[in-house]
Amino acid sequence: MTCVSPRPRLILLILLIVTIPFPAFPQDEIRKRQNELEAIRVQIRELESKIGNQQKNERATLDLLDSFEKKATLLRRLITRLKGDEGTLTRRIDDTRKAMEKLEYQLSFLKSQYASYVVSIYKRGRTPDLELLISAHSINQVYIRNQYLKRFTSQRRRDAQGIAAKRKQVEDTQAQLHIQLSEEQRLLAEKGAEDEQLASLAADRRDALTRIRKDKKFAQREIERQLRAAKELEGMIAELIEADRIKKEHEAEAARRGRVPVPVPAGGSLDTRKGKLRWPVGGGKVVAHFGNQTHPTLKTITQNTGIDIATGVGSPVNTVADGQISKILWLPSYGNLVIISHNGGYYTVYTHLAEISGAEGAKVKEGDVIGYTGEALNGPRLHFEIWKGKEKQNPEQWLGRQ
Repeated sequence: MTCVSPRPRLILLILLIVTIPFPAFPQDEIRKRQNELEAIRVQIRELESKIGNQQKNERATLDLLDSFEKKATLLRRLITRLKGDEGTLTRRIDDTRKAMEKLEYQLSFLKSQYASYVVSIYKRGRTPDLELLISAHSINQVYIRNQYLKRFTSQRRRDAQGIAAKRKQVEDTQAQLHIQLSEEQRLLAEKGAEDEQLASLAADRRDALTRIRKDKKFAQREIERQLRAAKELEGMIAELIEADRIKKEHEAEAARRGRVPVPVPAGGSLDTRKGKLRWPVGGGKVVAHFGNQTHPTLKTITQNTGIDIATGVGSPVNTVADGQISKILWLPSYGNLVIISHNGGYYTVYTHLAEISGAEGAKVKEGDVIGYTGEALNGPRLHFEIWKGKEKQNPEQWLGRQ
């Protein structure tokens, strides 16, 4: 009789094995990310072709410098995405390895149970099974126990097959993950090489900058580009203000009809923070103040809509207050820029960014890093603006002491 009791425990073990949680492998997500990466690569190839044509036709132009900057931005974005994918794949490989180790251990244990069962049959024959049937108290119980023995044998075989199939699935998936990880590492190395190539082009860019800064023709053109960019930025601020007005009207109307409560804005208004805001970069020096500026070469007067803070390339840029990223874009003369909306109808603008962190619509807290500084035509710096509605503010009156 004692040989009957291990079977229920064995069945339970089998059920535990075949129901081991297996790490999901979202193929659709992988394909989507690969398509996104390929879209970035297409843009890079287009820029490389454009740069090649520009270098053939003209020695140094502002448009060529723009192309260098755009390509650098795309490469940084691509490498960041690839690093993220590599980390995800590494975690999935680790999860798969752990699941596989569990399967191997339990499969080994199951085989040892089978071996013990076979030895028991060899030594005792089918006596335990016969005892199980003979001990039945009725014909009906004999039938039930006989069916149980048949189902157990059949189920044991199916479970063993299922376990082997599951193990094969884990092995195949792990192999696939390793292949993909190797591919991602290869792409990282490839793009790292392109980044190095871009670094060598940066030397050519610096030479071109030196020539451009000495040429009044390019200086005048850059002033014209700055005016157009400032006008375009002003239009974007106006669009954001209008979109915010419409949004608030819809929210108020919905609240009036009792559909939803009026949202309570997070964080306070900047009205009470004048003269106390944190600086967007640490250790920088204001080299161009708000308002009228005299060009050092042309001696013409232009208006600076913000302040320029000289700082090293790659310095972290922090948001000066709680808010939401409303716009990320690239403009000639400004390069990569971020517009953040704040309570009370305020907006802050950060330009000449070599790299941007975050995405449009993301909420940010005061001090969050939203990017890293790049190099403008007149040197490494951050251009920073504050708007109250459509009115430009003097940032130096809002920032606290460094």
